[in-house]
Amino acid sequence: MKLIGMLDSPFVRRTAIALDMLGVPFEHEAVSVFSTFERFQAINPVVKAPTLICDDGGLLMDSALILQYVEAERFPAGSPLWSRDPRARLLQFRAVACASAAAEKSVQFIYETQLRPVAAQHEPWKKRVRGQFTAAFAALENLLATETVLTSGAPDHASLWSAVIWQLVQSMIPEEVPAARHPHLTRLSERSEATPLFRRWPPDGPGVPAGSA
Repeated sequence: MKLIGMLDSPFVRRTAIALDMLGVPFEHEAVSVFSTFERFQAINPVVKAPTLICDDGGLLMDSALILQYVEAERFPAGSPLWSRDPRARLLQFRAVACASAAAEKSVQFIYETQLRPVAAQHEPWKKRVRGQFTAAFAALENLLATETVLTSGAPDHASLWSAVIWQLVQSMIPEEVPAARHPHLTRLSERSEATPLFRRWPPDGPGVPAGSA
């Protein structure tokens, strides 16, 4: 299998770290949907990251779907990144849902404010999206603060995705989601980014300390 996409995308980075965590062998090819658009288009005409080239040569898109496919194929009895306990698994689902909403809306906001010319930016849209990702991060922070099962066990989908998207916003738009208001997310991210696993798949940006494991 080959994973296509840049690690400065939280969706690509999430997928790479999860595949590594699962012990699933894959090759990573860093192709940008911006600076190397035509190269990406030659691989996948939809030009969506991440793209997974499966062993049969077929393509899969969307980080959640890629991971669902790999886990179903490699771990038919159940993925080690999801709890076997029904209540704990439901809490993981809720955390992943919040992290996914935060990721989607944060990326929309970053594109609007950092790629679109200022004169063309739509303030009502920015206000709406800001409200959505700040609410998602607040809900995620509350889950981490009140449900210790999400932070006390081995790394899983909930902690992985939460740490990845928190790194992105603190690297790109820290003023929008202050770390001081999200201490549990901040501690989770710092702890995760210090591990050899996360350091093997660093994003482009200042969110990860310099050096390598």
